[in-house]
Amino acid sequence: MNPPINSRRVVITGLGTVTPLGNDTTSTWDSLLAGKSGATSITHFDTNDQFSTRIACEVKEFNPSNLLDPKEIKRLDRFAQFAIVAAAEAMNGSGLDIESAEIQPERFGVIFGSGIGGISTLETQHDVYNKKGPKRVSPFFIPMFIPDIAAGLISIRYGAKGANYATVSACASSAHAIGDAFRFIERGDADVMIAGGSEATITPLCVSGFANMKALSTRNENPEGASRPFDAGRDGFVIGEGSGCVVLESLEFAIKRSAPIIAEVIGYGVSADAYHITLPAPEGKGAQYAMRMALKDAGIRADDVDYINAHGTSTIANDRNETMAIKEVMGDAAYSIIVGSTKSMTGHLLGAAGGLETVITALSCKTGLIPPTINYSDPDPDCDLDYAQHGVVERDVSIALTNSFGFGGHNVCLAIRAWNGE
Repeated sequence: MNPPINSRRVVITGLGTVTPLGNDTTSTWDSLLAGKSGATSITHFDTNDQFSTRIACEVKEFNPSNLLDPKEIKRLDRFAQFAIVAAAEAMNGSGLDIESAEIQPERFGVIFGSGIGGISTLETQHDVYNKKGPKRVSPFFIPMFIPDIAAGLISIRYGAKGANYATVSACASSAHAIGDAFRFIERGDADVMIAGGSEATITPLCVSGFANMKALSTRNENPEGASRPFDAGRDGFVIGEGSGCVVLESLEFAIKRSAPIIAEVIGYGVSADAYHITLPAPEGKGAQYAMRMALKDAGIRADDVDYINAHGTSTIANDRNETMAIKEVMGDAAYSIIVGSTKSMTGHLLGAAGGLETVITALSCKTGLIPPTINYSDPDPDCDLDYAQHGVVERDVSIALTNSFGFGGHNVCLAIRAWNGE
């Protein structure tokens, strides 16, 4: 269905990222276009032969000291630090002046997702408890660990008194956050929203858990070649960390203050597989419904879509089922759409993936450049679409979709349109 007659248009005016490819959006985007992999051997903790997976896409040389003082850094989990830095970049890029009267605090909100939250803090404090007893557990443990603290911290920093919460839906978390924020503005309940997600799960416990369920690649001798979405030799995803977020505004509000409009969010589709705790539904049935809903919500047809930023995790089941879903929804148009997976370079940021990939999709709409899917060298007959496997694709990207799917059967599809000034 088309949006209600009285609904408001929603635009993206700010972008913020912290990724394995760079600590800001410009460096991340440049690395994506260069086809650079962020995967390396794990340095965050000491791996040994007991770990079947010893590679990850870590954020490198991260230093939040220009935004946070040493005491704040000590009292914030890494995932929350990522969130604050990404939000600051997005806000700076948007040009919003929180001290001016242009923003009503009650109409300015924050929705920020995380699949797991402060897991590093949990692991550290559990060790403290076991070794030193309950009285030595930090009083900051709970606020450092809970997934919603990122949204709360951003809201405090910018005086945003509107809707404020965390979305927790595994790898769909930040896509849900952006979709929900889009709805708040569309229906007139907010003028400005900061939305996205953050994750910092490259820890012994998380890597062990994902590895033992056979979800992670074990190409330990070739980290840069390990994430290979849609390739026949794929053997699992490469875990990543970081944050991605956007500033959303109503078009009216953005035009009134002469904001730098990057792209427009035009549709939001959600569904549940209701099938299995980790496996996607056969033929991507849930993903199909989310994509169809996004198309209907945006009032567009399959042949209007130029690019799909795929969930594309590099797992056998996801890539095959997502390809089937795209072909079922898009029909003959599927073969003229570029279906790229930037996780081939960033790794899988779990709850932050949708936020980062919304940023990437918006930039593709703005620039007409689609990042490549690297490491695709052995064609899989079940994955036979155009995955930008030969390098950067230059084409007009008028409308794009970005998919995010999560354990538990959560599916999100966002539709984004290039901004042409109208």
